[in-house]
Amino acid sequence: MHANARGLHEDVYVQMLLDRGVAGIICVSGQHADLLETVDRYVALTDQGIPLVLVNGYREGVRAAFVSSDDDAAIELALRHLIELGHRRIGLAVGQAQYVPVRDKVAAFRRLVAAQLPDLDPEDFVVTSLFSVEGGGLAARRLIERGATAIIFGSDLMALGAIQQAQRMGLSVPQDLSIVGFDDSPLMGFTQPPLTTLRQKVMEMSEVVVQALLAQIRGDDDAPPELVFRPELVVRGSTARVPGSGTGTVATPERGMPGLALA
Repeated sequence: MHANARGLHEDVYVQMLLDRGVAGIICVSGQHADLLETVDRYVALTDQGIPLVLVNGYREGVRAAFVSSDDDAAIELALRHLIELGHRRIGLAVGQAQYVPVRDKVAAFRRLVAAQLPDLDPEDFVVTSLFSVEGGGLAARRLIERGATAIIFGSDLMALGAIQQAQRMGLSVPQDLSIVGFDDSPLMGFTQPPLTTLRQKVMEMSEVVVQALLAQIRGDDDAPPELVFRPELVVRGSTARVPGSGTGTVATPERGMPGLALA
C-alpha cells in the first residue's frame, strides 16, 4: 500500500487489508517517513505478528524490514557532478523537513558542502518547499536570488518547476543555471532540456521488498534493519559548466565512477 494524503488515511487502508486477511503489508513512503508521526501504528502491527516492510524512511523502534534509497550517495553523486562542472554556489531544494528522506538529504548536503565547498554557507543554500512543480519554482527563485548557479532538487517535479521559473526570470537552463532532479520519472529524458537526475533503482528495490516480506512470512528473516540502494546519476542536458568557465554541456564520466550514466 501507498499512503495517499488526498484520500483515505493510511490507517484505514491498513485496516482494509487486515480485514481481508493479508499475510503481510508493504508500505511505501507512508506515515513512517513523517517524523511528526509516531511509529505506534507499526509497532501494533508487528506485535500482532504481521510481517511488515517499510519503504523510504527508516525509523527506530519498529521490528520491520526497511528498504530505502541511499540519500547520502545521491547528494554525493550530484555534488561531485556539479563541482566537476565548475559550480561552487550550489543549492539544495527539497520538500518538507519533517520527512526522513528530506532530513537525510539535507544532512548529507551540509556535511559534504562543509568538506568540499568550505566557502559556501549551506544554511543559505538549502530551501525546503513542497514536492510539486510550484514548490520547485518557489525554491528555485529563492536560490537563484541568493546566487546559486546550480540546484539539486528532491524530485523531478520540483526540477521541472525550477526550469519554468528560470525561464520566467530570463535565464536559460543549463547555460545560466544547472538543474539536477531526483527519481528519473518517466519522460524525463524528453523534457526541454532533458533532465539530469538521480535514478532510484526501483526494480531492484521492488524485488528486495518482496523477498523481505516473503522471508518474514516464512519466519526466516535475518536481514539487517535497513537495506539501502545506491542511486544512479543520469547525465542529460540540464547541467552544464558554470557560466563563464568555458564551453561544454555535460561532464564526461570518469572511468570507474560508480552510479554515473549518460542518457
